[in-house]
This record gives sequence, structure tokens and C-alpha cells, in this order.
Amino acid sequence: MSAAPVFSEDLLARVEEAGLNASAPPQQRLLDGWLLRFCPGKAKRARCINAISPGRLSVADKLARCEQAYAEAGLPLFVRITPFSEPSGLDASLDAAGLHRIDDTRVMVLAGELPAAEPPLPRGLRVRRVSHESFAQTVGSLRGSTLAQQQAHAHRLIQSPVPFTPYVLDRDGEVLCCAQTAVESDLVGLYDVLTPPQARRQGYAGLLCRFVLAQSTTRAVAAYLQVEGDNLAARTLYRRLGFRDGYAYHYRGREPRAA
Repeated sequence: MSAAPVFSEDLLARVEEAGLNASAPPQQRLLDGWLLRFCPGKAKRARCINAISPGRLSVADKLARCEQAYAEAGLPLFVRITPFSEPSGLDASLDAAGLHRIDDTRVMVLAGELPAAEPPLPRGLRVRRVSHESFAQTVGSLRGSTLAQQQAHAHRLIQSPVPFTPYVLDRDGEVLCCAQTAVESDLVGLYDVLTPPQARRQGYAGLLCRFVLAQSTTRAVAAYLQVEGDNLAARTLYRRLGFRDGYAYHYRGREPRAA
């Protein structure tokens, strides 16, 4: 991977915090400095452990308590590893404990270059705001989520401490792309940018991203998003919009091919 541009440590720490706030489900609790999340939806960031503080227990003791908690919740255990994870050396400790590394992800940042105005829409296209329930259903159908996962997604969006604004780009009722934003202070997060297979490579995702980012320009001075490290098409699109890699994260779990 090419060297990432230099963003201030303060900005990246704020982006990480904003991402945690935006993905907060109602079902979460602290365990000795680790934030445990139990949302039954599909997104791992809402059903994983975020190691935000070193705590007092050893990693082995804390991991044992976490595994019991996730077993009682009927969910697989995933630990999210970021440059901010505590204690230092946690990733190596989990590797030694037999937890496999999965889902390499990039957090990309756009600082000081947000679109100043909405782009013009080609004839026949429109961008409209939709309800959280409708958006979760659209996202779920594109991701192959179960009904229960779609309902959990909608519930998390409705209950989120950071307000989400969902959008779809459509033509005569046919959804060509969807995306949503979460604005906290002067940061805007771009989430769930999805395009149906038949509408890909036609510029719809870039068009909608520029539109929704422009909607947040009056408050936000920087934007962030999360994208899988091997999703080269999406990362290329985001680079064209001005985003650059800020930092990477991954998960550790018992199953090497866990979805």
C-alpha cells in the first residue's frame, strides 16, 4: 500500500471517536475499559469489541469474560483492532491466543475540500431523503441481509446518538445508489454507499456522494468513511472525490472465514 498522507493525530483520533459514536447500537456495555457491542445486525462495527482503554485486568482474563458475554448473547466474538486500541500490543496478544485476523479496512479522510455546491443531476435522476426503515430495507436487499438484520439496522439508525440522514438516487422509482451521512460537530461520516449491480460503473455513486457531502458543507469541514481494503473500485472512486487513507483497522475472531 502506498504511504498515507499525513493527517494530524488529533483529527484521526476525532474521526475514530466519531465513527464509534455513529455506529453505537442500543445494546452495548463497558467491560474493564473495553466497549462491547451486541447489535444482531450485519455490520461488525455494531457487534464487536472496541478496546478503548487498557483497563486493569489482563488481556487473557478480559478476553475470557468477553467470550462468555458474547456466548450468552448468541453472537460470535470479534475484536476490532485500530491504531488506538488498548493496551499496547493487543493485536499480537490476540494472535497468540488463536484469534484470526479478518476484514482489513481503511478509514479514508477528506479534509478541507468538501463540495461547496450540489452537482447538477442529469435529466430523469433525483436525490431524495428516505426513512431509516426504508433505507435499511434498501441496504439489506443489496447486501443480502436477513429480515432480522434489516430490522436491527433500522433500529440502530433510529436510536443513534448521532443523527443519520439517508438518501437514495433514483430514476422513476428505481434505486441507482444509496448513501447516508452522520454529522457530529464539524465531521461528516459517509456510510452505506451501495449501488445495485446493474447500475455500477455509470458514475451514480460519485454523483450521490458529492451531493450528500455538499448537504453537510455548512457544518462540516472534514469527512470520513470506512471501506474494505481490497475494494479497489470503491477506493479509486473515493480518491477521485479527494479522500485519502487515514489509518487501517481489522478484526480478530475465532473463525478465520467469519462473515
